Amino acid sequence: MSQILPLISTSFIVISAILVAIGWRLIVLGKREAHQRTMMFAAAAAIIFFIIYLTRTAVFGSTPFGGPDSVKPFYLVFLLFHIVLAMVSAVMGIVTLTLGYKKKYFKHKKIDRPMAIIWFITAITGVTVYVLLYVAYPVQDTTNLWDAIFGLHR
Repeated sequence: MSQILPLISTSFIVISAILVAIGWRLIVLGKREAHQRTMMFAAAAAIIFFIIYLTRTAVFGSTPFGGPDSVKPFYLVFLLFHIVLAMVSAVMGIVTLTLGYKKKYFKHKKIDRPMAIIWFITAITGVTVYVLLYVAYPVQDTTNLWDAIFGLHR
């Protein structure tokens, strides 16, 4: 179970990013209601990812980087970049959704494109982290978060 949950959660991020792209296209075409529905589904997919991620981390722990020690510093910098982008896009996403919901479209339009672009980059880096941890350098064990980051599991 601890190995299938990362695939499922990562799939929800991909679904969310695809829905954001579809929503973007819908608003360009002037289909506001379809855009709103699509963006709510995109947000729901992101929330499902987050719930699965938190649950998996709490129950099974974090997956340590299993690649060579010479690659680990680059992975950690990349992971930090991904985490920062994820936090920024989560906050921007909440703000963007709130502005849209409150029909403050001028403010919504000012941040929606940068937010979407950051979300796309977050999704791409998230998939890359998944590939590095579970495809390129898979390990069978999990460990607590701090051990996974600082390599204390070895």
